[in-house]
Amino acid sequence: MEKYGYRFSFGPWNIHAGADPFGPEVRPSLTFAQKLSLYKELGFDAVQFHDDDAVPDLNDLAPAQIRERARAVRRQLQDHGLVAEFVAPRLWEHPMTIDGAYTSNDAKARAYAIERSKRAADIAQELACGLMVLWLAREGTYMRESKDVGRAAHQLLAAVNTLLTYDKEIRIAIEPKPNEPMDLAYIPTMGHALALGFQADDPKRVGVLMESAHSILAGLDPADEIGFAMAFGKLWSVHLNDQNGLKFDQDRSFGAVDLRRAFNQVRVLDANRFWEIGIVGLDVKAIRTQPAELATKHLRNSIQMFLRLVELSRSLDHQTIQQLIAARDYEELDWLILSHLMGK
Repeated sequence: MEKYGYRFSFGPWNIHAGADPFGPEVRPSLTFAQKLSLYKELGFDAVQFHDDDAVPDLNDLAPAQIRERARAVRRQLQDHGLVAEFVAPRLWEHPMTIDGAYTSNDAKARAYAIERSKRAADIAQELACGLMVLWLAREGTYMRESKDVGRAAHQLLAAVNTLLTYDKEIRIAIEPKPNEPMDLAYIPTMGHALALGFQADDPKRVGVLMESAHSILAGLDPADEIGFAMAFGKLWSVHLNDQNGLKFDQDRSFGAVDLRRAFNQVRVLDANRFWEIGIVGLDVKAIRTQPAELATKHLRNSIQMFLRLVELSRSLDHQTIQQLIAARDYEELDWLILSHLMGK
């Protein structure tokens, strides 16, 4: 299918062995090299990275060793005709971050989180992507009385400013989520992330990443979250997927649950020429019942869904839409959109 100038990415974690909190792996794991070989075959152009996706066991390495290994990964990407989209410090799995990372009540844990984030910035520099994503997974509480939200907000801002000072070129995209793994997160929505970024020492270098499922979990419409961020030139990446209601983060294939919701995400991205701004990232996972030899179809389905919805968005009868809006005939507009999605 024609790609309309768009580039696409996914992370190595999106090809996975099917373990969940209630059961073990059900498919054999693939090595990073095996996953890289699938990117172009599936139509993708870029790789999303956690810091330890690029440099495993980085806590045991010196900064110079981390940079050397990151350079080797960049050569691997070049060999496959790929680039890195971003690097995200993984601040939610280490025992030091059990009570949070930048907002931990333990000063040693906060220091660990800052140093780990600096190493992630080093990796991003070596991978030549220049973008760090901050998913603030454990920045929140299970019990509100255990932390002070005002203090936590300033700790988050101080962490962002420290990274902006450490690397004078890096841009930071904050990825909000309202819950999971924390019961209550401090940066639950685009608005919170943007407010934090606008307070930074260099706000031009702080933007956001919108994930569809995270917006849905917050009870919000992902298309509106996209449009709000793009209104300020701050949407630098997306994680498109889908979600069955207000449950755990399901990472279903894009458009698999709510076709119209997916259509409106594509429509607002395309109307604002996102292909000139960033890479369309997918954060989708194969359902657990999918056999190993078929466990990349979620990626195929998602990229094809996006491109098909671009076609549908661009082929809308925009003149008729404007006439219906002027007449306030929203029921007819509703039917026009539904008919278009049904191919009528």
